[in-house]
Amino acid sequence: MTNHFVDYKNSDVFLMIGSNSAETHPQAMRWILKARDTRGAKLIVADPRLTKSASMADLFVRHRPGTDIAFINGIMKYVIENELYHKEYVISYTNASYLINPDFKFKDGVFSGFNMKDGKASYDTTSWQYQKEGEDIKKDPTLQDPHCVFQILKRHVSRYDIKTVSRITGVPEDQFKKVCEIYSTTGKPGKAGNVIYAMGITQHTHGSQNARALCVLQLLLGNIGIPGGGVNAQRGESNVQGSTDMAMLNHLLPGYIGMIYAGKHNTLKDYLEKEVPKTGYWSNKGKFLVSLLKAWYGGKATKENDFGYDFVPKHDGKNRTHMGIFDELSKGTVKGMFAWGQNPAVGGPSAYQERKAMEKLDWLVAVDLFETETAAFWHRPEADPTKINTEVFFLPAAMSYEKEGTVVNSGRWAQFRYKAVNPPGEAKSDLWIADKLFKAVKKEYQSGGKFPDAIMNMVWNYDQPGHDEPNIDKINVEINGYEVGSGKTLPSFAKLQDDGSTACGNWVYAGFWFEDKDAKVPAAKRRIKKDPTGLGLYPQFAFSWPANRRIVYNRCSMDAKGNPWHAEKTIIKWDALASKWVTYDVPDFGITKPGADPLGLPEVIPPEKSAANPFIMLDEGHGRLFAVKGVIDAPMPEHYEPVESPVRNIMSKQQNNPIFVKFKGDFEKVAGAANDKYPIIATTHRVVEHYQSGAVTRNCPTLAEASAHMFVNISPKLAQKLGVKMGDDVIVETPRAQITCKAAVNPVCLPLRVDGKELEVVGMPWCFGYQGVTSGATANDLTPSVGDPNTSIPEYKAFVVNIKKAGRGVF
Repeated sequence: MTNHFVDYKNSDVFLMIGSNSAETHPQAMRWILKARDTRGAKLIVADPRLTKSASMADLFVRHRPGTDIAFINGIMKYVIENELYHKEYVISYTNASYLINPDFKFKDGVFSGFNMKDGKASYDTTSWQYQKEGEDIKKDPTLQDPHCVFQILKRHVSRYDIKTVSRITGVPEDQFKKVCEIYSTTGKPGKAGNVIYAMGITQHTHGSQNARALCVLQLLLGNIGIPGGGVNAQRGESNVQGSTDMAMLNHLLPGYIGMIYAGKHNTLKDYLEKEVPKTGYWSNKGKFLVSLLKAWYGGKATKENDFGYDFVPKHDGKNRTHMGIFDELSKGTVKGMFAWGQNPAVGGPSAYQERKAMEKLDWLVAVDLFETETAAFWHRPEADPTKINTEVFFLPAAMSYEKEGTVVNSGRWAQFRYKAVNPPGEAKSDLWIADKLFKAVKKEYQSGGKFPDAIMNMVWNYDQPGHDEPNIDKINVEINGYEVGSGKTLPSFAKLQDDGSTACGNWVYAGFWFEDKDAKVPAAKRRIKKDPTGLGLYPQFAFSWPANRRIVYNRCSMDAKGNPWHAEKTIIKWDALASKWVTYDVPDFGITKPGADPLGLPEVIPPEKSAANPFIMLDEGHGRLFAVKGVIDAPMPEHYEPVESPVRNIMSKQQNNPIFVKFKGDFEKVAGAANDKYPIIATTHRVVEHYQSGAVTRNCPTLAEASAHMFVNISPKLAQKLGVKMGDDVIVETPRAQITCKAAVNPVCLPLRVDGKELEVVGMPWCFGYQGVTSGATANDLTPSVGDPNTSIPEYKAFVVNIKKAGRGVF
């Protein structure tokens, strides 16, 4: 999230797409309603289902699962065609004026540079790059050059007229035009448009491009970096943001530092030369990496041994995402697995096949609150335990209120939470479990091993005399960063160095454990409820990474001269009379020139200079309407059909994302395009009564009673065709599996008219399994193991099924 839930109260128009905040993020919905009550804000909800959020919308439109890019590109076309974009913002703060390589082409759904080698598709992005004159990028400030980004984007989205978007998405033309009219009103100074999205956007074979499309739209309208604006992802639970910050993804080290790969990064010098840009904020990556190595290996990390670089395991370049790991499990190449607070037996795609793959493990360790479906995979209903040799260990864990520690919410606020009660029985905190496991592993390596240095040299000094739990303060100081030698906690990442003089476990958290002068506690523990601006910044409540900045890219909240676009929503401004900056949020640009004499008057960076690099995390310093790097499948969002779709792509000959992730063997089965055997579009969703895979809530009797049955939402029209009524058992089938569940006959899902053809849409919750007080079929037995080429996130939100009444013939 670029902004925060509280900041929603400053929005004028919300576009909620692929999200259902009223049920899944009620605190976010609270501030949406606040904006409506106090500002007259409008809420647009685009969703295939009639959700609680949709019921509260000023405008609700149903669109077909998997057609978000066509929907968003259509809004862009309307904005550009009617010149409703924020012209000054686009020219000053985006790469609209940059000239692209004349060799760049786009034809029939494929961009230039497409390659197919040994059955593997990829893009060579050479033709996507900027034209240069020496080291300088060529630009056309008039935005008229046919090779400039603005003109390329204009041509690209010109194909997405209202009629075409309606044919693809199923949204009636008059409704889609209203969406365009309402949301485009935010493309001018003094207005703020807020995009809210969640898994309905990301869980597709073009999920990264879905999110990119939202970013491009917000850049065109000048909605990034301003109060009430932004691109705001609603996370699935309270600490998803924190887990990604701390490198739960296989291609990242803590703080979004790119992973070290074998063969590519054999030495620290190799890594720094290939991965550290010369411009932009990431030019500091070397400081972050060296400080991270010092945090891990302490005195064993020296300049002479490249700060312990060789101790770090190197990524082998194979697909080590969720789907990639289970593909390896199915081949029998993985011998052991930890399922720590995860329940892939319910939550993974093609879950039936994933449960089968786990049978090939020698051992499995499940760390959780209850015996989940994953922990119990060996005695699941369809299994024969006598034929499964996997040794399963179950480690009972503590609930969030039974342990202390920090969580980082969707809005990037790191907040320390205290323990309320002790965990029951033998349940232990995750920190206790990790501590004991590491010490046991280290003890084994004392007698030797293949490469003991990586373990034996690691800093692990968290013992707390007289306590069984590790010292969490020591851990937080390490994460925050400290001076090597003195041990002094660092106030910010600006102090990090690449000479071994600083250690830091995660640079984005630098400052979160630095003591607040007023609260007298570390920043993550503070709860000072003061909001000087009235904009909901609350600068001394918790810690917002990076640097306690509440709105990222906030230089864009002003024009090039430092005048706020909206005087009543000022977070930073230039005082021309005093020649100084007035700030209410932490600026994301230098206030003073680096290295200015601390004993004299610092030289102030003038507004015109600060405006030259408003997007400091990007090499070129400007927001990317056209992506020259960062994504591998397209420089601009293009509509592709989901891998499983009942219709052909009307935009081009290219049916699907040409480089989507797929697998062979057990995870290969897909229905493909326009398969008459599976004519119904399906999507998965959550319910308010159950949390994630239901492992906790299905063990709570009251919640289990409130939502006791697995169901599929079907329209009254489809129910009539099938001859079923509310509560009847139906069979839902895909090439991968079939499940039996209850028919929920209601208008939550209704048929859509897509390119002249009526298509049924159904929705299924993914929170049921065979364990707990209540049980039911698993929706993810049906979902395909295909994914986005950038992230390998599975396509849970758009696939095809067949439905029949239990005991009757196929529909």
